[in-house]
Amino acid sequence: MKKLISFILLVILFQHISAQTSAPVYAIDRGRLIFHENIDKEQKKLYTQPGSYIRGYIPITKDEAFNGQVKYAVLEMVDDMQQNIELDSALKDNEKKKYLKGLEILVRQIGQGVKTRTFSSALAPEMVKSFEAAMNLDRQNKSIEGIVRDQHYWVGKTLVDCFSYPENRGVPASKEILTMKYLQLYPEKTMPFLKTNFTYPKRDSLIAAEARRDPRKVYDYAAANDALARYIRNHPDSVVKVIAEMAASKSGQLYFPFIDDIYRGKISFDDIDKVKDNDLEYYRLMVKTRLQHTSRMLQKDTPMESKALVERMEFKARQYYISQINGLHTSPDPVRFKVLDPLSPQELYYLCVLGEDEIYTSSYRGVFKRIIQRLKGTPTDSLLMTMNFDYFRKFIKMAAGYNELDTLLKLMPDSNATVLMKSFMFGLEKTTTLKSVEDAVDVADAYSSIYEKNKILSDRMMQDARWNYDRCLKNGDPNGQKVYFIEKTLFESADSTNKTDVSTLLGIPPVYKVSYDRLLDTAGRIIQQVFFYGDEDKDGQNSYNNFMTLFKGKADWAITENPDFVTIKSTKGKPVWIFANKPLYGEDDPDTKAQVKLREYFDKNGLEPTIYIHRGHSYHVKSSLDQITPSARIVILGSCGGYNNLNEVLLISPDAHIISSKQIGTRTVNEPILSAINNNLRSGHDIDWIPMWGELSKQFTGESKDRFDDYIPPYKNLGAIFIKAYRGVEEEQ
Repeated sequence: MKKLISFILLVILFQHISAQTSAPVYAIDRGRLIFHENIDKEQKKLYTQPGSYIRGYIPITKDEAFNGQVKYAVLEMVDDMQQNIELDSALKDNEKKKYLKGLEILVRQIGQGVKTRTFSSALAPEMVKSFEAAMNLDRQNKSIEGIVRDQHYWVGKTLVDCFSYPENRGVPASKEILTMKYLQLYPEKTMPFLKTNFTYPKRDSLIAAEARRDPRKVYDYAAANDALARYIRNHPDSVVKVIAEMAASKSGQLYFPFIDDIYRGKISFDDIDKVKDNDLEYYRLMVKTRLQHTSRMLQKDTPMESKALVERMEFKARQYYISQINGLHTSPDPVRFKVLDPLSPQELYYLCVLGEDEIYTSSYRGVFKRIIQRLKGTPTDSLLMTMNFDYFRKFIKMAAGYNELDTLLKLMPDSNATVLMKSFMFGLEKTTTLKSVEDAVDVADAYSSIYEKNKILSDRMMQDARWNYDRCLKNGDPNGQKVYFIEKTLFESADSTNKTDVSTLLGIPPVYKVSYDRLLDTAGRIIQQVFFYGDEDKDGQNSYNNFMTLFKGKADWAITENPDFVTIKSTKGKPVWIFANKPLYGEDDPDTKAQVKLREYFDKNGLEPTIYIHRGHSYHVKSSLDQITPSARIVILGSCGGYNNLNEVLLISPDAHIISSKQIGTRTVNEPILSAINNNLRSGHDIDWIPMWGELSKQFTGESKDRFDDYIPPYKNLGAIFIKAYRGVEEEQ
């Protein structure tokens, strides 16, 4: 990349550290020219080129010093090594080619690793430095093993790849070192590794450690019928023995949530056998066990695999209770809610908080009403005490969202209600981390509901947010300062008269609009993918047919289709391409296969969707989320906008703008939203949410207006904005 350019251009190149390449200033042997060109090609991929739609692999951050270090390493240092290798008279031709090829591999690995988020670009400088050190050892016929041992796994892995052809003498030993580094970095890969490396010498200790870290994974492998499963079943470790016994039973899945209590001798397999075939009694046993666990957790004693118990409770709550009361939404209450008659307030409580993503508004209100009735005048704060305040922020957030918070608070002494809401705001710095932001998100979402309904309570929450910020400031708690600064900023933004610039204050990309340019793919088109699902009740098929009425017979759109998916392209205005799989129903999930074929079509033709739309029942949402890529800029869930789904979307694409609903999705709302978005896009306009939402609101009246109000636009989704601000989102350059 050493160019025949003027000194002025060289200075500009250094200042901007551009990845532009042309001919070097030193002579290159013709036989090695292709090796240098290949390195330059890989370097050009790292950063966006001026005037190009193609996004570079390495993002530009707000930390200029960091940017400079990375760019200096992958451009200048690599260039220097290229030149030194080419001009080194002590190296033979094959040796020069070997090291140049290694540099090509190095730069490619850095680019691909950062692009796929396998590792951070922060590793790039160390990778380049380590390559140079390894090359110096290799030239002396010395092993690179020591460098690999001392470095991060991905640095060592890259070095092994670079020095394997021909192989450095330290590569075999380095691969052994990398195996343990890999399993330490990614412990969840332990069991898959042992599956294909059954005789690995350290298998006993790895299995025992994994049994405590992820009992579910060990259980799944123990339930198989192969050599590893048989080995696990004969393992001497006490925890592994319990897991193996479960895995050998046909009822293992029902035993597994109680693994901690079985291991500690607090419950037996026989105890579970007595209730496992009775939905009510099994659910009750799980609730009882969870309450015991939360009591232990208050004493800093975390039960093993507590997540499995909650997941099974959630599954049973949705499968047996929520699905019934949702499905009977047109029936009289005595019929609809009869299944809830035997449940205690505590058991009903868990139906609410664990069923957040699926429970209908009317279903929630029916459950909440029965909680209050079962309390028989007992103050509602006593319920939270018996729950050990498990999921209490979720419970308050849902009460606020469904307009029942006043009822909840009025059924306890005023002083206790004040303390409860202070507790709702207090201590978020202790529960909020990069991996766990749910409590803080619930608080933000609750405020957005409370602000519109209870000015006194919202003012109190604002005061508490400011007080907690000052508290963390005095205590020198940086995480608390960050959490409460975001919360109070979001609270302030709810009042439009404050004219709070959330993006500037929180250091995140715009939340009120998505620019047209950010939605373009590499060829200047806007690509959308819509997920449909074939259902026995024909809901998915009907949804698809309704969706297609937006385009069929319209002069602005051209439609082509094949047995698996339909392609819809704008014929007027800017290019907007919409792809939707067909909602096929039958054996072997034909709609899933159709989605796979659509993904293959995207890959083959270099198409990159920036808008994703989920249409279908809530139980299909996970399948849609699994297919969303980091290119997502707008994600329309239609329904099921609970924390787990919002969080999943933002883990995939940190700056996605999400439209979700607190209720079931409906075509009468979905389709006007989609039409408004597509009209803007065909006109080449930005998606400006506030005026768009205002215009959409005018289209609805009566019941349809209530349905529309259940949809949450991106700028009002304070929980999603909190996640972006807390985790940090860099705006694309």
